[in-house]
Amino acid sequence: MLIGLLASFVGAVGAASPDLIFLSTQMRPITEAEWGRTELLPPFTEETGIPVIFVPAEDPEATERVLAEYEAGKGTIDLVGDLHGRILVYQEALKDLSAELSQLQALGDRTLIESFVELARVDDVQVYIPWMQATYVLVANKKALAYLPEGKAVEDIPYLYLTYDELLEWAKNIYQATGEKRLGIPAGPRSLIHRFVHGYLYPSFTGAQVKKFNSPEAVAMWRFVKELWEYVNPAVLTLDSMDTALLSEEVWIAWDHTVRVKTAIVERPDDFVALPAPAGPKGRGVITVIAGLAIPKLAPDPAGAYRLIEYLTRPSTQVMILQGVGFFPVVVEAAEAVPAGGLRILADGVAAQSAAPDLLVSIIPVGLGARAGEFNKVYVDTFHEIVLRDRPIEEVLARQGAVLEALFRETGAPTPVPDVYLNNG
Repeated sequence: MLIGLLASFVGAVGAASPDLIFLSTQMRPITEAEWGRTELLPPFTEETGIPVIFVPAEDPEATERVLAEYEAGKGTIDLVGDLHGRILVYQEALKDLSAELSQLQALGDRTLIESFVELARVDDVQVYIPWMQATYVLVANKKALAYLPEGKAVEDIPYLYLTYDELLEWAKNIYQATGEKRLGIPAGPRSLIHRFVHGYLYPSFTGAQVKKFNSPEAVAMWRFVKELWEYVNPAVLTLDSMDTALLSEEVWIAWDHTVRVKTAIVERPDDFVALPAPAGPKGRGVITVIAGLAIPKLAPDPAGAYRLIEYLTRPSTQVMILQGVGFFPVVVEAAEAVPAGGLRILADGVAAQSAAPDLLVSIIPVGLGARAGEFNKVYVDTFHEIVLRDRPIEEVLARQGAVLEALFRETGAPTPVPDVYLNNG
């Protein structure tokens, strides 16, 4: 099947095509791909005279194509757009972009988020250039701001950096003043509660997603979560996203994926603010879905590929991408260029989160393949057992921890970020 795909791919563009071939696992849906071809890329061609052929590809097709060309010793792909975890699978086939990064930084018109740049650097090799991101944030109704913890000022928004203890105090203040539980963390059957647990709570309290699953720090974390849950609106157990609950004002403070709160903020931008996720004892654990731009070692036109990277990382282009497909900028200056309104509010919150000095980036584990659902289930089941069913924390962590350990052992999945940075001792 791969040979057929490669043959049709090369045949369609020509073995010595003057066009720039941009293979991407992002903007793959038909409407997004069409937007890329008709709105995003034409200004680049008009400016440079370089035509671009945008080729959407699913994974593992993209991985197979890049590796097959590298092993064959002949390349047709000039630029690859893919997620962080997937790019690392075929990094041996990619050019070191350290020089290109220096060129971008020397332009002086853009500041790539430093933590993302470092994440893209492996063993002193710049594997890719950050392109765009998706993440999860706190959203608050402005009514909740009257009950902020002592020492926290409205004037600091969006750079209002809370700890989890302060989030608890905030929710408690609202409850004591109104008699209502106004904190929202989606926990319905199709919610992203597992992301909250493994990518936000665990890194913030233990410094890891997996390695510290059953640890004294995890026990303390779960005790805290049980206390926090006393102030969470009971309706969240039926809710998969927070946008409706924010609009109905069932909740005044909500954590969720940016896509799942976007409707509320865009519909009523004057009523909401977006804030960074809270921090725990180990840092501000945050899941970032990072898409990067990489140049294969055998790219026919690496210079043209760099010019496309330069275009795609301009602040103005980053804003265009946010407006067109909803991915958030990885360039600091882009947030300031987003027009006023709901998207600007979200962009400011995401930018403030990305700029947090205690940011602890978590990457959704890769390499689990068809068993990725089992990973999610461990965290959902652990949450249900400890928080909703009040089962003994140590017993639950021991049992579910064994399941998690077996999953990584049997699949051979690599240690995720930030666990990989922990000392083995």
